[in-house]
Parts: sequence; C-alpha cells; structure tokens
Amino acid sequence: MEDYRIVADEISADVEAGRLRPGDRLPPQRRFARERGIANSTAARVYGELVRRGVVVGEVGRGTFVRAAKPPLETALAEPAGATVDLELNFAVLPEQSALVGKALEPLLRDDVLTAALRPGSVTGSKQARDAAAGLFVKDGWTPEVLFAGSGRQAIAAAIAAFVPMGERLAVEAITYPVVKALAGRLGVQLVPIETDDWGLMPEALEAAHAAAPVRALYVQPTLHNPLGSTMDEARRVELAETVRRMDIPVIEDGIYTFLRPEIRPFATYAPERTVFADSMSKRLAPGLTTGFLAVPPEWTERLAAAVRSGGWVAPRFALEAATRWITGGTLETVERAKRLDAAERQRVTAERLTGFTVRADPHAYHCWWELPEHWRAETFVAAAARRGIAVTPAAAFAVVPGHAPNAVRLAVSSPPIETLSAALDVLAGLAAGRPEDAGAD
Repeated sequence: MEDYRIVADEISADVEAGRLRPGDRLPPQRRFARERGIANSTAARVYGELVRRGVVVGEVGRGTFVRAAKPPLETALAEPAGATVDLELNFAVLPEQSALVGKALEPLLRDDVLTAALRPGSVTGSKQARDAAAGLFVKDGWTPEVLFAGSGRQAIAAAIAAFVPMGERLAVEAITYPVVKALAGRLGVQLVPIETDDWGLMPEALEAAHAAAPVRALYVQPTLHNPLGSTMDEARRVELAETVRRMDIPVIEDGIYTFLRPEIRPFATYAPERTVFADSMSKRLAPGLTTGFLAVPPEWTERLAAAVRSGGWVAPRFALEAATRWITGGTLETVERAKRLDAAERQRVTAERLTGFTVRADPHAYHCWWELPEHWRAETFVAAAARRGIAVTPAAAFAVVPGHAPNAVRLAVSSPPIETLSAALDVLAGLAAGRPEDAGAD
C-alpha cells in the first residue's frame, strides 16, 4: 500500500473514533506535511484520497473540513429525498395538471390506437412526433432534425457518447449538473471545468483549456443554469459561438429549463451547424412519463441516432405518442404557461423569506443558489437542515473538481406547496442567522 493511503487510513480512523469530529478543520497541506514528516506532494494525495472517500470536504478559500455526514451513495438529485420538505429534487407538478394530462391520454386507450402505441419505438419517431417536437424548438430560421430518447438524461448521454470517445475530454462549467458528472464517469470521459461569471461560461477560459489539451466537445447550460441560475446574454452567446467555431468543436446545449424563458433564443440558433440541443418532457410536464428530445444539425442525424440506439436509449413508443398528443392538443402549452406563473410566485416567496442573505436566482427559475454566511459551512448546514426535516443540496454535488466547492447550497423550490415552502424557508433563514453550535450542529 502506498504511503499516502496509510496516512489517509489513519485520518479516517481518527474520524471513526471521534478524535476528529464533523466540522473540524484539517491543517493546511504544507503544515500537515511538515507535522507528519512527509512530502508536500504526498500530503496533497492524502487530502485527495480523503475527499474521494467522503471523509472530508474542501471549501474554496476556507480549507478542508471533516464532513458533517456521510455522502450519499449516488449523486444528488437522482431520487426523491426522504425529508419531510424536499428542496433537493426539482420537479414541478401542478395540482390542476393531472386532469389535463389524463384527458389528452384518453384517445390512446382505444384498442386500435393502443395496439400501435405498444409496438417498439424508434429513435426518429413518426412524422407527426417530429413535427410536434420541432414546434417546441424551431425559431429564427433554425431547422434541426429531431430525434427521441427515453429522457433528457438519456439524450445528454447519447450526445456525449457520440462526440467524446472514452478517455477524452469534455468541457463543462466548473459548477454543473450532477448527472453529467455521473454520466462522464460511466462513459470514461474526463470532465474539464471551465470558469464562469455572472453571464455564464467564459469563452476565453474555454479556449485556454483547449489550448492546454484539446477538448472534444462542450456541454453547457446557457439558460437558467442549474444550479447557479444564470442566463447568458446575447453578447456572450455570440462570443461563445465564435469561439467554438474557431476551436471546431461540437456543443451540447442543455435546454431543459428554456420553457421558463421562451423569449430567449437557444444557443443553438447562434451556432446551428455545430450544436445539439437536448430537452425533455420531465420539467415541462412531469417526470413519470417522459420523452427526451435531441434537436441536431441534419448532417449529424445518423451519428446521434446511432448513439441513442447503441446506448439502449430509444424512447418507448407509448411515451412518445403521449408526448405528441400533449403537444399538439395544447395540454403542454397550458401547463407550461401555468408553471411560468408558479415559478415566478415561488421566487417571490423565496426572495421575501431569505431577505438579507446572498441568494442568486433568476425570477423565472425553479431553483436558487444560496451563498451561506461565513460562520456556516455547506455540509454542516445541510446536516442541520436535514435534522429539521428539510432536504437541500450542497455545492459539492455540482462541483466538477472534488474538494473545490463554494460555500453554498442549492434550493429547489418547485415541489412543496407554497405554504410549506414558505414555512421551510423561514426555518432555513432562522438556521442561517444563528450559529452551528446554537443549532446543535456537530
């Protein structure tokens, strides 16, 4: 066993025995190396191993701390939380939408229609399905081909698999969608974190990373970034389009939240010849019967279709038939319009309840990014909130580089009734205004 793992075992044992308690800060790596009589490089490997094991967490500019709780077995946001109030999973299902959705499904239950809908699906779907889906995306002269996957996650997985071979590099925002981190791991793809600012991914940082070692593609969330809530303005989109053309790389645009800002042009309209736009019905309507969409340049159609087929990600025909009827019958438009109003109201409540704190949020989004007060650390705050029956997500779930997460949490405000959301936010505000020792956090 290498020396750094022996030292990591010793630190882990100290944590298990209670000699190091949750929230304790480890010394800076250079001091740790000096105290242990080991090289600085060995100390760095020890800290990296402790982060990998989930024993400690690093916070940018603050240090390395013993975790307040064991990490989840799977990446965050994969399944509903067990807490009483779930501010972790971000799916909005409005009370009145079930009747609308059910009514649109009634024709599918006729014997002849159902028989056809239960046959195997196809990545290209029917002409009616393609026309219906294209109506959601096509604007400003953008006329992509449309392919179908089982979900938005599967659509993103297929796009990554199509462009980034195993062992190669995929550029992403430094704080990104956790599922992409998991997908990259399973596909053997190396993620390259790219710096962002208030307007999203910084093109000059992307170009510098590519110059250092080539990236094969870029995954980006230009509209209502999850979790940061930022949206690229037109100038940034134009600049990024020029940059990826110079670099000659494809772009995977995650458009899952674009329905909440329909007035904003997708990035794909700025670089249509090299952008794959991924979306789904899960956020637009509901996660229980979803379909994923890939809007692709015509010359890439077969390449992406092959990736969907080989991954086993073809949309079930019944789900695709249901999605087509929801789109063409007006159900989807009605629900989306109601969700835009709902999201705005929830953001109003959130801003009101968290007044005085540093919260980044788009007034149209279903989530916000809360930069915690200095006396709290994200992991400790998450644990304290959980003891009060409220599930929130720490920044570490979104950070591409382990141990380099901001001191922040994401709040997904879509799921609870508004009255419950308001009460939960009051609890969290009171918690943040106090100190960890007052909250019983250890």
